[in-house]
Amino acid sequence: MLENEAFSCFVFYSVLLVIKMYIIAIITGQVRLRKKAFANPEDAQRHGGVQYYREDPDVERCRRAHRNDMENIFPFLFLGAVYSLIGPSLAVARAHFLVFFLFRVLHTVAYLCVLRAPTRSLAYVVAQVPCVSMAVQVLAALASSW
Repeated sequence: MLENEAFSCFVFYSVLLVIKMYIIAIITGQVRLRKKAFANPEDAQRHGGVQYYREDPDVERCRRAHRNDMENIFPFLFLGAVYSLIGPSLAVARAHFLVFFLFRVLHTVAYLCVLRAPTRSLAYVVAQVPCVSMAVQVLAALASSW
């Protein structure tokens, strides 16, 4: 399967995206500890008392960034895998995967660093372009095979 160069390229960028999601999870945990804002009473009790069983705007921002990744990266994983199996040009496939990866990273930076609008929104939209393109190409390949 890794002999398919487009699929190998897809796997590379997919692993980077999953690592990025793990990093956001770690950042969220670190912000929770720094801000003493825990989601569970037992965690709050362990770190100073039940008064720290609370929400914090910075923790919630991290959580929203992570949730947004799940809403966008999981579909990319499906679309990219199927797309890479329909035999796309390696250069075109690489461009799709790279654009998605770079703009998801920019989206995360814009979210976590509170960059000025519309940076985050533009990053989101640009990252959707390769996903829509892959979906259309997969559907076209399926339609031509019927």
